[in-house]
Amino acid sequence: MTTDTAGAQPPAPQSRRRPIGLLLVAVPVLLVIWLVIWPIISAVVTTLWVTTPAGGAISFDTYQFFFTDGYSLSNLSITLWTTGVCAVLLLIVCLPIALYLRFSTTKIAAYVQGLAIFPMFVPSIILSFAFIRVLGPNGTVDLLFNSVGLPHIRSPYLTPWGPVIGLVWDNIPLTVLILLSGLGAVSNQSIEAARDVGAGKFAVLWHIILPRITNSILVAISFAILGIFSAFTLPYVLGPAAPEMMGPFMQRTFRDLFEPRTAITQAVVTFAFCIVFGLFYVRSVARNRTP
Repeated sequence: MTTDTAGAQPPAPQSRRRPIGLLLVAVPVLLVIWLVIWPIISAVVTTLWVTTPAGGAISFDTYQFFFTDGYSLSNLSITLWTTGVCAVLLLIVCLPIALYLRFSTTKIAAYVQGLAIFPMFVPSIILSFAFIRVLGPNGTVDLLFNSVGLPHIRSPYLTPWGPVIGLVWDNIPLTVLILLSGLGAVSNQSIEAARDVGAGKFAVLWHIILPRITNSILVAISFAILGIFSAFTLPYVLGPAAPEMMGPFMQRTFRDLFEPRTAITQAVVTFAFCIVFGLFYVRSVARNRTP
């Protein structure tokens, strides 16, 4: 018996398919270049190039001022502190929630997931107002304490802990979803096999679960850090007037002090720190795509 292959179409050469794939990604790539890369290059050039009567020259005066000014450095320090504390708290809060949602089979898990995702649908300004009404001076918690004879609490409102609480609450949904997606790669069979050989809950978590979701943890923390470092509304409303995070600091420098070049310098410094954490995400994605 012979097989008739006369009517079969030969597969398209790789060289023919390649231009089609490039055309599909051309529009997103051009948008990224136009809306992201070009503004970054323009901002760096604006901060380095100074127009003089003789023409123009490269100057690092704004960067020198930033890294020698005590107030600018204190704002950068409080931003790094807030970002680090929020990242640690998010991991402590969200990892147990994700583990519970992944391995729980009760109906309560659906309600827990709904509560964990709920902050995603609450605007930051509404969250700030709720924070002030509950934890602010003469807020709900303060009034409840006073009603039973307890002393006033020191409100975290307008302190460095105010933005921490708000930013952690605001970033819980995305962090839980990313961790939950990573936990989907952990099979029940591997956990049952570990238990069959006598592994306890901590051993299963440390040797079976965590190694398989390390990439998801890095991605979740990277996303959270990038969002927290550039946050504006919550630090502006809930944080202290001084020191302030980089988001409100840039806005005040641009609007109140009328120093756009200095504000752009602050933005470039912020971007330089953010790109370090962004590289973790890019590296994680590239490592997953490597065959």
